[in-house]
Amino acid sequence: MLVALVAKDKAGALQIRKDTRAEHLAYIERTGVVAQAGPLLDEAGEMAGSLVILDVADMTAAQDWADKDPYALAGLFESVTLTAWKKVIG
Repeated sequence: MLVALVAKDKAGALQIRKDTRAEHLAYIERTGVVAQAGPLLDEAGEMAGSLVILDVADMTAAQDWADKDPYALAGLFESVTLTAWKKVIG
């Protein structure tokens, strides 16, 4: 199943994102369940959140992935939502 993870960073947390980015990208590579991903941008064009499309067995697996994401472990996010998603275009 495809699951959209939408996470918004805490205010003023850009440095946490930058400091943890390499570990986060390694986690994506290592786990092999990310179909698409990229940062959300604020009005200034700075990274301010994440959009990750997970290809996992179920919502429990999606939550487990989200909980173990180095960004989440570093306390980067103000909020995280997981929503089942259906790819139609692309």
